[in-house]
Amino acid sequence: MSRTAELTPVELRRAGWEVLKEHLGIAAALKFLLQYEKGEGDYTEIRRELFKDKTVESLIKKMEREGKIGKRH
Repeated sequence: MSRTAELTPVELRRAGWEVLKEHLGIAAALKFLLQYEKGEGDYTEIRRELFKDKTVESLIKKMEREGKIGKRH
């Protein structure tokens, strides 16, 4: 029997993450894992509610004020 059959769920996730990082690199390993994230709720409905009174321009100005993006010329 292989050692992996004896790993706890936490140890198995940690070992899997290490293998992914080693073979794919961190960025690709994260992209891979994100493909399997189930999430929850209805993102479209949440987004509509969250941004219902906002425009793209108002969001850009807010991000500029908060220093999250550089000011446009």
